[in-house]
Amino acid sequence: MRLLIVSGSQRAQSQSAKVAKYMSSVATGYSEVSHIELCRFDLPFWDGEPESKSGEGNPWTMISYKVRRADALILITPEWGGMASPLLKNFLLMCDNQDTAHKPALLVSVVSGISGAYPIAELRMNALKNNKLVALPDHLIIRNVTEVLNTNASLASASLDGEQEIECKFESKREIDLRARIDYSLHMLHQYSGALVEIRNRHDSTPYPKQQEYCYGM
Repeated sequence: MRLLIVSGSQRAQSQSAKVAKYMSSVATGYSEVSHIELCRFDLPFWDGEPESKSGEGNPWTMISYKVRRADALILITPEWGGMASPLLKNFLLMCDNQDTAHKPALLVSVVSGISGAYPIAELRMNALKNNKLVALPDHLIIRNVTEVLNTNASLASASLDGEQEIECKFESKREIDLRARIDYSLHMLHQYSGALVEIRNRHDSTPYPKQQEYCYGM
């Protein structure tokens, strides 16, 4: 099974990308884990026409290939003004439900303060209707994100002879609990990944009569 992590910040070297890289490093059980940082690609804003996804130099061909191959997705968005990022919403608009339908998605909100719930509510309410991604009941909100999931902190402390360096690793209870929660969420995503493979296989092998009439959500 393959996992695709999509970070939707519009800034390079973002906290969303940092969270994505951490989750990539601890996701287990997948034959392949890929990370797409949307701000590094010059994606056009989708105008509803198929032609906007194609064209010379358009990176969507590569991105859609990764989406199509994935068995599960992690969607990471910063909270800006209480909303999910335009880049992530544009990505979801461009996704073809032939590539995303009946695949599990773990929703992750990243925020520098203590909020972060609004992007999750927004994505659950109106971002998954037509692409038919299946959002897990559990989600993650990474609050005060600059303070967590960082490289282990260290202090250089001189010994009596002034030559020895001592590395001190700091992990608060909050950090430990957060990492444990991430591990749990990844475990559940892997469980859904395996279960929904069977659903997609049945959907292909024994389709509902005229199922294309219901290709859009209600």
